[in-house]
Amino acid sequence: MNQTPIHDIHVLVVDDDMRVARINAAYVAKVPGFRVVAQAHSAAEALACLDTHPVDLILLDHYLPDENGLDLVRRLRQLGHRTDVIMVTAARDLATVQSAMRLGALQYLVKPFTFAGLRTRLEAYSSLRRTLETGGEAEQAEVDRIFGALAAAGSPNEMPKGHSATTAELVRQVLRSAEGPLSTQQIADRAGISRQTAQRYLKLLERTGRVSLALRYGETGRPEHRYSWLPSESA
Repeated sequence: MNQTPIHDIHVLVVDDDMRVARINAAYVAKVPGFRVVAQAHSAAEALACLDTHPVDLILLDHYLPDENGLDLVRRLRQLGHRTDVIMVTAARDLATVQSAMRLGALQYLVKPFTFAGLRTRLEAYSSLRRTLETGGEAEQAEVDRIFGALAAAGSPNEMPKGHSATTAELVRQVLRSAEGPLSTQQIADRAGISRQTAQRYLKLLERTGRVSLALRYGETGRPEHRYSWLPSESA
């Protein structure tokens, strides 16, 4: 992972379709803490951009006119480029997905996708960078959170079985708008759902690394769970 000073995350958008590249770049620009520094429409253009621009993250299409995206990633690593990669492509065969994973792509977003789908992955990536840049050592729970943050990140419409995207968004909005940590019951009341339902969705959001859990101890009884939303780096 790049060790960069605190600044906007610099993104290179690589897609053979100029219109799609512009759309993806516009999506990225809407996410706080990210800045598109260049667009490229071939592997050769991407390599040239990396030689002239500081790039933290590449949004990479697989289908390029001169070589495919995975071959480009191999070449980047051979040349010593450690820029992070999120695949953004219509290629959905498992062989390509597996190869991307083995080459170190941090995420794989299948076209067509929504802005929410990309935003959630970018926010997870930002959170991951912020965690890793603190340095030091990590306990097992922190290691688990780091490895699970990007894997669990998905759009609000990509929910585990038995979960509703609408309910998840309600819980997110309650946490985002709160002035401080909230208990499970407070979240349930504000979202208009049962305490049990709120607890299920809070556990889901905690696993993605977007919610932090703290315990508040009173004079008697069991400690109260208090939840807070973890904003993106720029927030």
